[in-house]
Amino acid sequence: MGKVHIGTMGWSYKFWTDSLYPKGLPPDQYLSEYARHFHTVEVDNTFYRIPSKDVVTDWKSQTPPDFVFSLKFPKRITHDKMMRDCEDITRAFLERVSYLDSKLGPMLLQFPYAFKPEHMPLLNDFLPTLPRTNRFVVEVRNKKLLDEKLYSILKDNRVALAVVDQPFMPLTETITADFVYIRIEGDRRKVNGTLGKVEIDKTDRTKEWAERITKLLEQSVETFVYFSKYYSGYPPADAKQLLRALAM
Repeated sequence: MGKVHIGTMGWSYKFWTDSLYPKGLPPDQYLSEYARHFHTVEVDNTFYRIPSKDVVTDWKSQTPPDFVFSLKFPKRITHDKMMRDCEDITRAFLERVSYLDSKLGPMLLQFPYAFKPEHMPLLNDFLPTLPRTNRFVVEVRNKKLLDEKLYSILKDNRVALAVVDQPFMPLTETITADFVYIRIEGDRRKVNGTLGKVEIDKTDRTKEWAERITKLLEQSVETFVYFSKYYSGYPPADAKQLLRALAM
């Protein structure tokens, strides 16, 4: 059986107080409390800035030995520069997050809709510059990119294609690496996400995901799964429901 990692997109939400976090818990203790419930998290704030060494080592110290951080690449690389002339910032980002040591999981390159088929040569040139000792994921927002050309580039570089559950992109079945990375985003037009409670019952949809993930695990495919606050409105409940459905 493959190994599965299930968590949420982010943890520093004050509106999870009284549900996941005890009342009165200081925000600087949210991560350690989160890690009592889940063993992985997708970090969003690395999308906006490269964290300091102190921040990274604090993340590491607040979590147990088997905890895994998946991190978004800075948007300066994926959006602003779109991988052009970004050797220095890429090097700085990878050096900084390396302080997580064994807790460093996949790193996500999340591209905007403006990243189109004509930009594929940039991806083809950039991915081989990344260290093979780490795991990387590519998420695209343009349906025109979902073809054999993209799959081939990702397979050649052992990079996973993010499987995304949201209304604007089709679910992909193609596996391009030795692991699968699933982002269950939901529909932000229908969910507030900041109420600290389940807003839409997603039980049936989560059961469908459990069935898909079980098949991956039976094929010994390591799988990472992260829930957004726009899925049901309350990601901790979604992650726990999936864990129960997988009998974990």
